[in-house]
Amino acid sequence: MSTPSQWPLPAAGIRFLTPTFMVEKLARHPLTKDCYPTAMGHYPSATGHRMQRSRHDDNLLLYCVGGRGYLACDEWEGPVSAGHLMLLPQGIAHAYESSADDPWTLFWVHFQGASTAIFMQYLGYREGRVRVDMGVSPMLMGTFTSLMEVRRTGYSTRAFINAANQLRHMLTQMGLEIRAHQGRGQPGFELQQVQAYMMAHLRGSLTLDELAARANLSRYHFSKRYKALTGYSPVKHFQHMKMELACDLLDSTELGIAAVAREVGYEDPLYFSRLFKQTVGISPREYRGSPRK
Repeated sequence: MSTPSQWPLPAAGIRFLTPTFMVEKLARHPLTKDCYPTAMGHYPSATGHRMQRSRHDDNLLLYCVGGRGYLACDEWEGPVSAGHLMLLPQGIAHAYESSADDPWTLFWVHFQGASTAIFMQYLGYREGRVRVDMGVSPMLMGTFTSLMEVRRTGYSTRAFINAANQLRHMLTQMGLEIRAHQGRGQPGFELQQVQAYMMAHLRGSLTLDELAARANLSRYHFSKRYKALTGYSPVKHFQHMKMELACDLLDSTELGIAAVAREVGYEDPLYFSRLFKQTVGISPREYRGSPRK
């Protein structure tokens, strides 16, 4: 396990190491062996904080939520500021330090496990890309704070199993925040506004031309940006939104299939049923009667 910084901890700071016996348990347990925390902390206004490692046994995330600093590693070096997430996978030599003039505030976690390389890639790590702009998210700051409560459990195994799964959830939350921030940061393209417009028209229809015009982009550039941010074409994603509404109507109302189809903008109930089955995997009638619900 990599040793965290020996920076003198202020009264408001947190630095917690998972004990060796617990790390060994987590590495073996089927609910945690894919991803588990080995150390974590919070360094507020970290004047004088610096670290250099030539050997790095853990994966490390550092989330800057205030101030500034500097990061250097094998593939990249540059400034860090509020909203940046630093991705340092196992084995990468690195050095970082807080700004003397505007010291950073960090949340951080060391972690290990069989799936950690996949998580790092999911968050955007690749050779030459170790700093990702995620924005300052109060939700993620709260999630970090919740994760660190494991330090008050008397090394309870069940508490650490829960913390390991909190960590997995936090990493996937970060993936969502990164994608949303990218959408907000593209000039002339506000993903949230486009999707709000789509949600407001679920009971009608929208063409690709209409959506592109809403974003003030050509069809080609709108489709390319939308798919890069969501993983779906805008038309396919709009269809998925409609099917989500259809599921809600099938669950919460007594409307017939044809009426549900009209409520989500399809005059032909057979066409609606085909689209529903393609998306959900079963027909609307089967969905309404499904014992899996």
